[in-house]
Amino acid sequence: MTVPEKLRMAHKLVELGVDIVEAGFPIASEGDFEAVDAVSREFPWAQVAALARCCTMDVERAAKSLAHAKRPRIHTFIATSPIHLKYKLKKSQAQVLEEAVAAVELARRHVDDVEFSAEDGARTEPEFLEKISKAVVAAGARTVNIPDTVGYSTPKEYGVLIGQIAKALGDCAIVSVHCHDDLGLAVANSLAAIEAGARQVECTINGIGERAGNCSLEEIVMILKTRVDSYPYHTGVHTEHLFGASELLSSIITFGPQPNKAIVGRNAFAHEAGIHQDGYLKEKTTYEIIDPRTVGVPEGRLVLGKHSGRHALHERAKELGFELDREELDDLYHRFTAVADHRKKGLMNEEIAGLIRAGQKAMRVAAD
Repeated sequence: MTVPEKLRMAHKLVELGVDIVEAGFPIASEGDFEAVDAVSREFPWAQVAALARCCTMDVERAAKSLAHAKRPRIHTFIATSPIHLKYKLKKSQAQVLEEAVAAVELARRHVDDVEFSAEDGARTEPEFLEKISKAVVAAGARTVNIPDTVGYSTPKEYGVLIGQIAKALGDCAIVSVHCHDDLGLAVANSLAAIEAGARQVECTINGIGERAGNCSLEEIVMILKTRVDSYPYHTGVHTEHLFGASELLSSIITFGPQPNKAIVGRNAFAHEAGIHQDGYLKEKTTYEIIDPRTVGVPEGRLVLGKHSGRHALHERAKELGFELDREELDDLYHRFTAVADHRKKGLMNEEIAGLIRAGQKAMRVAAD
């Protein structure tokens, strides 16, 4: 995103009520530096984070970008898994531990709020993960993030790992999670982590992110809101802005989520199957577990395609101003299914109205 685009998105995120806006990676480019600075100036009441590797140059650059932030956070990270140490960093655990502590201490001299991430934490030996987590907290980190950087973990094993770190740190720091969706488990893993003691979830609108994306903000928020019986936790997100945030992001990055994406997809509250439509028209909760208005979608909608039934067709005819008797409805239904059978998509309102008029004309001719 450009700086103006990031500002527009940040405005929506602040309106949405997210706790922390991670605005950029200042060392990566002038644009990212300017974006962190601009968001800090534009939203002085918001908590703004800047990302930095565990090295002096990155941390200093992040601190400079946050100079105008009233509630700045430096989020510093280094890889900790054996595969990353061996092939990417070519460093020992002792070296990584030393660099992590040094980076946190340096960041702490610039800001009060420091977060440390153990990149590829889910594939790190639990003993080393616990050791480095305790060390960075002693150095001044308030939040310790254990990412599933490559989306490899499963809910059961991730929950056990997060539980171990949460127990080791106790009340000394917040345990955070950052899950990728390579196996489609980012949301499930994040939920398992919450149950195990994590109290921060790093997530994205529409689940965007590297490769298969990250934990979807709208999905995890609505799971917590809808299933309080199973997950008695609270977030400060104003859910009525979820759809608007999704739409804004889509317009900025020029593509949106897949149509069947949970919560914000075009079909998330659309009903096409005749059995579903019949139940929905009698009582919406038969097939809608979330009131669309709670996420900013005006209302559910009926998609009239080849799987639709007479009930939905009758209701749509009434919405279009036609009162059909049983014979007219039967005629419309047969005309409609004949057309829909050869179409990949549902019929538009004007097409349905045309079928009704054609049927009524044919009946008049037959009567004459």
